[in-house]
Amino acid sequence: MQKEHRDVHVLIVDDQASFRRAARNVVDLTAGFVVVGEAATGEASIDAARRQQPDLVLMDVHLPGIDGLEASRRIIASSGGKAPVVFLLSTYDSSEYADESVLLECGAKAYLVKAEFGSARLSAAWEAATTDSGTRA
Repeated sequence: MQKEHRDVHVLIVDDQASFRRAARNVVDLTAGFVVVGEAATGEASIDAARRQQPDLVLMDVHLPGIDGLEASRRIIASSGGKAPVVFLLSTYDSSEYADESVLLECGAKAYLVKAEFGSARLSAAWEAATTDSGTRA
């Protein structure tokens, strides 16, 4: 019996509309991924994640209100048994957010530099996150 394929549902969280548009374009061009929602603040991302139940959250680190780290913690904590995978995004190439302990503390699976964000990077990060964790197929 063949396993049923389902698109990866993505929530994009960034306070800059221009980056949300760019991220949406990347997701739209990546086979197997579909945008299900967007949010511009940490607080709005928590509500959007609850409503949309995404498989993946692309979370900007620096947001107005609660930051991306705290929003990630809250999304994962409130999701019950099916927490989405969270990738942190930032413009900073070398950052303390890429440190594995920071990722683990907020529940994120990867840190992606915005300037390097593209279809290949998205697919590779998803594959690594879902293969390592064993929680997604």
